[in-house]
Amino acid sequence: MLKEKIENLIRRAVEELQDQKKISKTNLPKIKIEHPREKNHGDYATNIAMVISKQTNKSPLKIGEGLKSQILKLKPDLFEKIEVVPPGFVNFFLSEKTLIRQLKRATKEEYGSSKIGKGKKVIVDYSSPNIAKPFGIGHLRSTIIGQALYNIYRFLGYKTIGDNHLGDWGSQFGKLIAAIKKWKKGKTDLSIEQLEKLYIKFHKEAEKNPHLVEEGRIWFRKLEEGDREARRIWRACIKISLREFKKIYKLLGVKIDQTLGESFYEVFLPQIIKEVKSKGFAKKSQGALIFEYPKNQLPPAMLLKSDGATTYFTRDLATIRYRLKRYKPCLIIYEVGAEQKLHFRQLFRAVEMLGWLKSKRTKLIHVAHGLYRTKTGKFSTRKGGTVHLEEVLNEAVLRAKKIIENSKETLREKEKIARIVGIGAVKYNDLSERPSKDIVFDWEKILNLKGNSGPYLQYTCVRCQSVLKKAKTKMDLRKLKIVPLNEEEKDILREIYKFPEIIQESAEEFSPNIICNFIFQLSQKYNLFYDLHPILKVKDPDKKRFRLTLTLATEKIVRTGLNLLGISIPKRM
Repeated sequence: MLKEKIENLIRRAVEELQDQKKISKTNLPKIKIEHPREKNHGDYATNIAMVISKQTNKSPLKIGEGLKSQILKLKPDLFEKIEVVPPGFVNFFLSEKTLIRQLKRATKEEYGSSKIGKGKKVIVDYSSPNIAKPFGIGHLRSTIIGQALYNIYRFLGYKTIGDNHLGDWGSQFGKLIAAIKKWKKGKTDLSIEQLEKLYIKFHKEAEKNPHLVEEGRIWFRKLEEGDREARRIWRACIKISLREFKKIYKLLGVKIDQTLGESFYEVFLPQIIKEVKSKGFAKKSQGALIFEYPKNQLPPAMLLKSDGATTYFTRDLATIRYRLKRYKPCLIIYEVGAEQKLHFRQLFRAVEMLGWLKSKRTKLIHVAHGLYRTKTGKFSTRKGGTVHLEEVLNEAVLRAKKIIENSKETLREKEKIARIVGIGAVKYNDLSERPSKDIVFDWEKILNLKGNSGPYLQYTCVRCQSVLKKAKTKMDLRKLKIVPLNEEEKDILREIYKFPEIIQESAEEFSPNIICNFIFQLSQKYNLFYDLHPILKVKDPDKKRFRLTLTLATEKIVRTGLNLLGISIPKRM
């Protein structure tokens, strides 16, 4: 990346000034460069001269001039100019030759990808819906943010493993089994909606008849002990649920590498309990077994309930132990709602205390997403209760169909485009915000063809493809020459070279919205250029080739960005 190249040049320049004794030798600070907000301040800027000034008592402006001189000796053709401005900032302006070189690279499919993850493994735990409940709107965030992070890390060369950690174990299944036995006589030819209604009915009836709660506990104990009838009903619930989930994943275009429910780790639980006890972290409390943290750093976490049943916390410990042993990852990412923040703080601290992280480089990260809301408050539906995701996606497709109903496409093509645009719009509306932020669900914004929306970016991509198709020429990039550039062309060039940095930043920050912001800004700049300047009617062949190359690079970057976000692009719009 250009950023790394410039950072290395600064480092070498500092070392050269030290060797020349123009500045005293000190611990070399970390070199940081950034993109200035104002384009008249250059493409990159650094405050390193001021940092060194504090250590050496030398003038930051003189240090800056010394760095400028050394860097221009090392790589003169990389920059149009370098400026040193008070109180000591060093501003770098990339040369047109450098920008054109980056433009050529941007026309390749792999532009923005990297090998920084080679030989490293990343596990992304995402989606993770609960068995016996329809896929709700709340699970959309975990599913699509998790998938985007999976795509991004894979693009950067990591061996990436997506794990759908199903909620298929716990006391709720005792309640569900009790409900099925009581009101359905053990019959399991049910829909997922019926399972949800039975679970709701159980809780309503339990308010009148507390004995039902005990029945639920008994059935869960039987489930844990391997009772044949309990296991039969439980397996049927899983089968019904997976059928529903598969349908939703197909709608979303999501594929997850493996699906291992909490029940998979059941066999490891006795060993986990034994290890926690042997290391002195377990304590009896009111009949339950808890994990205790030193000096009350965190509230205690429950390992076993008073009736001996296992907990979510114990099963998550077993999950991490299994993943660390089997995959030896450098990173495990949990894309789970913000309401689980305390749980993951307890979980990660427990893993540290147990000494399971053999390498300091192994990290456990909780990407905590916010809630869905409407403009008037909490997200709700006329039916009450859970908002089913399938209903939202189908509504998005219907609304998209109305937008394109006057187009010349066949009915079948319209339906295909509507599906791609509608579902892409819902996904982009979510992914364009920081994961931690609550999402406001506004149909007008989601399907807006002009603002920061999925359809706008899809349209930009389709527009670029249309221009390239009409050109009917195969461009020889070796013949690409530097031509006089207008401001709109320069603005696009000064975005294109940043794309590899954007991909890496989105991975480091666990924020797909960084990619969204970038491809939206690039699309805006390209569409402004498109509106003001001809492309196909330009008579100068060098200028025409340049503008077509600019179009090709824009199309590839926007398409790559949308692909990483899990958003498809229609052939026409």
